[in-house]
Amino acid sequence: MAKQTVGVIERCHLPKLEITDLHVRVDTGAKTSSLHVDNLQEFEQDGELWVSFDIHPDYHNVDYIVRRKAKVKGQRTIKSSNATKEQRCVIDTEIIMGNEKWSIELTLTDRSGMTYLMLLGREAMIGRLVVDPELEYVLQPESLAGD
Repeated sequence: MAKQTVGVIERCHLPKLEITDLHVRVDTGAKTSSLHVDNLQEFEQDGELWVSFDIHPDYHNVDYIVRRKAKVKGQRTIKSSNATKEQRCVIDTEIIMGNEKWSIELTLTDRSGMTYLMLLGREAMIGRLVVDPELEYVLQPESLAGD
């Protein structure tokens, strides 16, 4: 399979979370992908752990908030860029970038101090993406699968 070339900032869809055209920071220095959420609440559904959370899918309009839920795959201790350790919920979800769709793990956290709501880490890129650090928005919105 040929790898897609991407820039350091791209757009993606997260169809299982009903989120489209999300601006994402592509970061080969980060192992794990993460998504900014607010009001994270754990609950049990059919004997399994789930979470519900708020997300602001349009970074141009932070007043627009949607509530989503996902089954928890596990918990993971993540060391952030400032070297602090945090216990995070991990979910599996699908991502669409360009003409590709695949499953990734996402940790849910507070990224409110960051410019982008989602960070795509290298685990999610393996075998699929090549990052050109000089570029941004290589995958134009009209090239997103499903548009």
